[in-house]
Amino acid sequence: MNYHILSYIVYLGITISVTVWVATTLFKNGKVFLLDIFDQNKLIAQSVNQLLLVGFYLVNLGYVIISLKIIGEIDNLQMLIEKLSFKVGFIILILGGMHFFNLFIFFRLRNKSIQRKANTTTEKILVKKIPYGK
Repeated sequence: MNYHILSYIVYLGITISVTVWVATTLFKNGKVFLLDIFDQNKLIAQSVNQLLLVGFYLVNLGYVIISLKIIGEIDNLQMLIEKLSFKVGFIILILGGMHFFNLFIFFRLRNKSIQRKANTTTEKILVKKIPYGK
């Protein structure tokens, strides 16, 4: 077996494992945010969470597969480790970036939900305190 084939096997094993671990973690912990955003509507929160999971897998695994090719020769084990560390490190950075982007979106949605709830509560209070027709 040459080093290119070995690098592909190791690269796919590591990156797919990390992608599955991150996706599972985000899916499990994202439920709380989505329930809050969608006013405790479990059906919508669960559906959105599932859609986010599928999108996460498609984007990440798509990039992992596209970037599979290793350019240049791999003459020894040291070169194999160096090339793999760069490629795997880059995938991990992309996963981290996507994680922070998701958090940013979740917090923006949560803030809008809190604002909407506050406006609704304020309107209810005003309606109760100001009698109509006077």
